[in-house]
Amino acid sequence: MGYGVVECDGAARVAYVECGVLTASARAPRPERLCEIGRGLRELLAELRPDAVAMEEAFYGKNVQATLALGEARGVALFIAAEQGLLVHGYPPATVKQAVVGHGRATKEQIGYLVRALLAMRRPPAVDAADALAIAICHARSAARPPAGARAGSDGGAPVEAVAADLPRKVAR
Repeated sequence: MGYGVVECDGAARVAYVECGVLTASARAPRPERLCEIGRGLRELLAELRPDAVAMEEAFYGKNVQATLALGEARGVALFIAAEQGLLVHGYPPATVKQAVVGHGRATKEQIGYLVRALLAMRRPPAVDAADALAIAICHARSAARPPAGARAGSDGGAPVEAVAADLPRKVAR
């Protein structure tokens, strides 16, 4: 599971904090892999203390087993975030791509390239981490927009830190 952490101070300023990939042995039984991902996410959230969590919304794949495994991993991530008292925001893949690249049909390469450029990263992040950072950027830009009828900046302008998670589409059985 990729993760990405950004700090934002309005839509104009999004700064890179950290990213990476939480992994579990593909040879381990699924419950053990889910436990390992949950443990890693719990430690990450305890260490970084984000203000919000954002995830890509669930999608429906043609492979039922892969879709089930992704749903289980997503459920673990939702549980850990809720356990920490964090609100979880979901975004459809096309919305994330639109927020980062400018259109909803961007490739993984385009997302990685623009995430690296937007966050002034020296090296490109791993694919799952780049996707998670894209979700974090999308959330930061969405959260920075004031609600309808509210004045811009009425939230006090305090920086917000968000962590986002991206579950890989390929799942080992």
